[in-house]
Amino acid sequence: MTRTRKSRRWLGLLLLALLIVALGFGYTHYVRPMLRVATGYTAKMVCSEHFVAGFTVEQVLRDLPDNPLVPYLRVQVDEANGLATATLWGWLEGQTAIYRPNLGCTLLAGPGPYATAPLELPPAAAPNPDAPWPYGEASTIRNTAAGSDIPALAQALERAFAEPDPARPRHTRAVLVAWRGQLVGERYAEGITPQTPLLGWSMTKSVTSALVGIYLARQGIQVTDPAPAPEWRARPDDPRQAITWEHLLRMTSGLDFREDYADLRADVLQMLYNTGDMGAYTARRPLAQPPGTWWNYTSGSTNLLARLVRLGFGGDPEELAAYWRFPYETLFWPLGMHTAVLEPDASGSWVGSSYMYASARDWARFGLLYLQDGVWDGQQILPPGWVAFSTQVTAASGGEYGAHWWLNRGTADDPNARPWPDLPEDAFAALGHDGQAVLVIPSREVVIVRLGLSRYDTWDLNELGRDVLEALVK
Repeated sequence: MTRTRKSRRWLGLLLLALLIVALGFGYTHYVRPMLRVATGYTAKMVCSEHFVAGFTVEQVLRDLPDNPLVPYLRVQVDEANGLATATLWGWLEGQTAIYRPNLGCTLLAGPGPYATAPLELPPAAAPNPDAPWPYGEASTIRNTAAGSDIPALAQALERAFAEPDPARPRHTRAVLVAWRGQLVGERYAEGITPQTPLLGWSMTKSVTSALVGIYLARQGIQVTDPAPAPEWRARPDDPRQAITWEHLLRMTSGLDFREDYADLRADVLQMLYNTGDMGAYTARRPLAQPPGTWWNYTSGSTNLLARLVRLGFGGDPEELAAYWRFPYETLFWPLGMHTAVLEPDASGSWVGSSYMYASARDWARFGLLYLQDGVWDGQQILPPGWVAFSTQVTAASGGEYGAHWWLNRGTADDPNARPWPDLPEDAFAALGHDGQAVLVIPSREVVIVRLGLSRYDTWDLNELGRDVLEALVK
C-alpha cells in the first residue's frame, strides 16, 4: 500500500471517529436533555395525577399536552410500589416517578438521597362534615345542580364551563366562589368532586411564599438578609452574595434563568424534569444583571427558596422529616386543608414552584387566609404584615407583581394598564399553568378559584371575575 493510500485511510478513519464523537456529543448535550424532558414530564404527571388526584392512567395520557413525541411515549405503572415509568419506544431515556403517602410523587431525575424516604404524619383532626365551609366541609348551597343559590352567579358558573370553541377547549375542572367568608358557589366537571386534589402549577409559588414568611419569622431572619446559598460562599467576591430573600421572593435576583416552556433546553424544563436538586440547579446559575435591578419571573427562584428553608432545618433524616411536616403543621392543618400535598424533588426540597395538589375548597381556604390578612379563626397564621409585603408592587415588574403574587395595579405611567381591567385595583392572584387561579379581591370580600386544563390561551380570568362580581351585586 502506498504512503498516499495509507494517509487517506488514516484520514478517513480520523474523520469517521470525529463524526462519531460529534454525534455522541450532540446527542448527550442537545438531544438527550430534550428527550428526558418528555419522559420526565410524562412519568411525573402520570404518577401524581394517578396516585394523588385519583385519575385513571388512561385519563392522564389522554390529557397530555400536544407534542410530537407523545405518540412514541410508553408508560408502565407499578400500582403496588407506587411507580410510574415513561420511555420513548419502550426503551429510550426512561424516567421514573415514585409516590409516597403525604409527599405525593417525586421524579427520580438525578441523584437524591431522600427520594424514597417515607414521611409519617400524626393523624390530623378530621374535617367536620357538618360544619359549614371554611371550618368544615358542609356546603350551605341548596341548589347544587346550578352550583349556587344566586341565579346570576349560577349563570356565571355555567359560562365558566362553556366550550365556545371545541377545537380549543377550556377544560374547566372546578370553579368556586367565596363571598364574605361563605361558600356561595361551586361547580365541578364530571368526575371531579369537592375533595379531588388538583394541581396548582405555579399557584404553588404563592404557597411557598407563605411558608417562607412563616419560616423567616420563626427564625428571626429579615427578608433583606442575604440568601445563604452554599454555592455563593466559595469565593468571598462572588457577586451573588448580594442576593437577598426578598430578591428571590420578588423575582429580582438577577440570576440568568430562562423560563421558556417552548424550548425543551430552557432552564425551567431542564430543572423540573432532568434535575434531582432543583434549588442547587438555580444556585449554580450566574448573574445576568445586578440583584434588584431586573425583574425576571422564574420557577428557579422559588425552588431555591424551598431549598434554603430545607438547609435551614439541617441535613439528618429527623430534620428532613421536620421540614416535610412544616407545611402541614404551620399552614395546611390550621386552615383545614386536608387534601393539600406539597411534593418534593429527589433532594428532599419542595418543588415550591409547581407541585402542590389541593381541592378547590382548600385552594379557596388559602385565598381566604390572604383576604383575612393572614388570620384564621382568630389565629395569626402568617406573620403580621406579610400580606401587605406580598401585595406591595415590585418596582421592576411594571406594576404586575408583588412577592410571589400577581397584582392588578397598572404602571405609574398608566394606572389603567391592568391585566384584569374590569376588576378592582386591589385584586391579586396566585396563577398557574393551564389556567389555574386563586383570585382575591379584598374590597369586595371575594375569593374565586378556577382549576382546569386550558392549553390554548382561551381562558379569561378577567371575564370570570367580572361575571362573579356583577352577580354578587344583583
